[in-house]
Amino acid sequence: MKKLLNTLYVTNPDSYLSLDGDNIVILQDGERLGRLPLHNIEGICAFGRQGASPALMHRCAEDQIALSFFKPTGRFLARVTGETKGNVVLRKTQYRIAENEENSALIARNMIFAKISNQKWIIERATRDYAMRLDVEKLKGISQKLTLLMKACLDVTDLEQLRGFEGQAASYYFRVFDDLILQQKEDFLFTVRTRRPPLDFVNALLSYAYTLLAHDVQAALEGVGLDSYVGFLHRDRPGRASLALDMMEELRAVVADRFVLTLINKKMIKAPDFIKKENGAVLLTDDARKLLFKEWQSAKMQQLTHPRLKEKIVWGLVPHAQAQLLARHLRNDVEEYAPFLWK
Repeated sequence: MKKLLNTLYVTNPDSYLSLDGDNIVILQDGERLGRLPLHNIEGICAFGRQGASPALMHRCAEDQIALSFFKPTGRFLARVTGETKGNVVLRKTQYRIAENEENSALIARNMIFAKISNQKWIIERATRDYAMRLDVEKLKGISQKLTLLMKACLDVTDLEQLRGFEGQAASYYFRVFDDLILQQKEDFLFTVRTRRPPLDFVNALLSYAYTLLAHDVQAALEGVGLDSYVGFLHRDRPGRASLALDMMEELRAVVADRFVLTLINKKMIKAPDFIKKENGAVLLTDDARKLLFKEWQSAKMQQLTHPRLKEKIVWGLVPHAQAQLLARHLRNDVEEYAPFLWK
């Protein structure tokens, strides 16, 4: 199991990252803002325009520290990777399966089954915990529709059909997502998922959370020797980490969506924490982004019992556990990929 260390989030858009010995140094206008030892860092997410020194990028690649660059809006730009390490036989198996759509569907359907299951249990938990505040009959109706789609996924061997089931499930789920927002209803109204750009407060938070989850999943996959750019459900596209997007599907609701709902319902993020641009895009303020990253890191340290491994781990290790389970399946150590099923 990969040890969970820390992810460094550099939110100042004018910061420049450099290397000094075994330390990362954060600079702005020639002044040192901070200095941290690299051996305490698992990943670096830089949300700025200035970039990083070649020496630091080389060191991160050499030490397998995930160094990712994003726009201040949270949109992914690039990722520094080093020499591909790990089992070449594992990657060759991954490529061989990815070339065959029917074989790809056998793995992808487990991921989508888990995604729909996790969406269902987000709703079921809400009806259990907040029965007096919710339209339980409405939510139970959506839950039953998701159950039917879960069953339909089990026999799918066609990727297009699987995508259709996933899209229908997302439509049902987001139809009641606004019901799960219990506080600040006047400001945090959700009607439809909008991405590029996000057009309201809830979509802005979802986009940031999905970006952070993608970074964590990609690092986990590469950590076990898999190629994060060759997926099964998401087909090859230059510059797209398709396998990371595949594995993200089963974790979106239970990791990112629950995180966003917590920020809103506990009033950790409020309306003044957002900026509306002329084109309609909604962004977080600098201070709000810092708070979001801090809370994301805190959420990753909370414990759970992994449903498959039956071991206590922290949430930040869930992508690493799933990456290992996928690698085991590709090595034929287990018959099927065991996705993350949360209740």
